[in-house]
Amino acid sequence: MKRVLLLACALVCFSSATFGQALTAADREKGVKYLEQTRDAVVAATQGLSEAQWKFKAAPDKWSVAETLEHIALGEAFLFDIEKNKVMTSPPGAPDRDTAKLDALVLAMVPDRSTKRQAPPPLVPTGKWTPAESLDHFLKSRAVTIEYMKTTKDLREHVSESPLGMLDGYEWLLFIGAHSERHTKQILEVKANPDFPKS
Repeated sequence: MKRVLLLACALVCFSSATFGQALTAADREKGVKYLEQTRDAVVAATQGLSEAQWKFKAAPDKWSVAETLEHIALGEAFLFDIEKNKVMTSPPGAPDRDTAKLDALVLAMVPDRSTKRQAPPPLVPTGKWTPAESLDHFLKSRAVTIEYMKTTKDLREHVSESPLGMLDGYEWLLFIGAHSERHTKQILEVKANPDFPKS
């Protein structure tokens, strides 16, 4: 009996070291809600705009609402591709990773617009889609992201590099939501400009 207990203990310890941490039901629910809330915020910020409002730019080097929405749509698919093909094929992180701290870091840092960043070339808007097409692309991609958050079992068990350091699969999905939150704020900044067309 003692040998059986020791063997069971060894298997548990080996599993922890090999497979990393497990995602809690509470974290999964929180992640799904965040992806839904940030999706709804994009929709709300871009509803009912005229062509002049879509195209308004505060300065020649600033993005319009249409360009920002295209960037959000491009970013959703681009980041999800990294999630599936890089993050979720990476090895586990340390068993003692402070996931609560890292989750909070993603949710605080990515949407923070006090630090400006340059978009990588694949995510620079080119006007290849109309605003309606951009929104459609975003909503379809976000539906896939949400379903992945709901159904993927091993989100905590793979860790890969990110602009914020090493993040697991769950934190990368939060990053996707936070990216759209960041640029929804950018859209609201454009709309708050005193020169933004009234109609």
